[in-house]
Amino acid sequence: MSELRKQLYQMFILGLDGGNCRQALKEGLGGVIFFTNDIQTSEQFKNLTAELKSTSLISPFLSIDQEGGRVERTQNIHNGKKYLSAKYAFEKGTEFLAKQTNEIAQELKSYDINLNFAPCIDTNTNPLNPIIGERAFSSNPEEVIQGEKIVSKCYKNNGIIPCVKHFPGHGDAASDSHLTLPVIDLTQEEMEKTHIKPFASAVKNGADMIMAAHLHCTCFDKDVIPASLSKNVLGYLRNVLNYDGVIISDDMVMKGAAGFGDVEACEMGIRAGLNMFIYRNSDENTINIIEQIYKKIVNDSELQKYVETSYNKIIMLKSKYNIL
Repeated sequence: MSELRKQLYQMFILGLDGGNCRQALKEGLGGVIFFTNDIQTSEQFKNLTAELKSTSLISPFLSIDQEGGRVERTQNIHNGKKYLSAKYAFEKGTEFLAKQTNEIAQELKSYDINLNFAPCIDTNTNPLNPIIGERAFSSNPEEVIQGEKIVSKCYKNNGIIPCVKHFPGHGDAASDSHLTLPVIDLTQEEMEKTHIKPFASAVKNGADMIMAAHLHCTCFDKDVIPASLSKNVLGYLRNVLNYDGVIISDDMVMKGAAGFGDVEACEMGIRAGLNMFIYRNSDENTINIIEQIYKKIVNDSELQKYVETSYNKIIMLKSKYNIL
């Protein structure tokens, strides 16, 4: 198998739904994302992660969205116990937040999960926000920064990569990016003062992975384009905030990104500086997207450089956390 193809596969995290995930892991797939349906009992889940690791060409990110509250994937094995969402955990005090995060981290570690798409460090300024709300620590960026430092530290101490999200800030959105492309119509100064501030702090705090949001920020792009696929947004993260880690997309099947065409959206993302993509399933269409991009990359030296850069960042991160 070609080195280039393996490098490209490493840039994707897929879900099990669709049935092609195991084969993709043999081709060099970067990781797997687990959802509630994948986790039925403790024993079954432990066996599943062990099996997936054993069949992988390159040891994978085993990832999950486990924020607490509304976004919790292990509910089938919790016997009714629920973790609090970021807002309510933060309101109970920093000691409680650290204690709960350590509990989540230890639980995930026991299943060999090595990447959690948390914390959510959006500053929730819009009370009508349908998608963030209690998932945010606060509507005050300073409190969000405080929450991020505690949560990220707990995950790192437990050997789990925290992925902060959703850059450059989903807190002012009035619509759900699963269903449409939200528009954030704030000046760059307003974005920096309130929404980007926690991300700037997280970068200084050593963030290893940042998730880019499927929303359109008018201060970055005149054309309607998701931040996740925007050279201006991702360039700002790299060149203004001096971020050197892995940038990953939110789920690419969300309507906020899907409207740009499957293969086209991925190519845009790669050229804009995305290092990884999430797809919630591994159906034939998803595998076909990867294969179609591979065909394009073979004859495009610029795309090849982007893929090589991303591959190196991913492998460095996996080495740092002893995943390889």
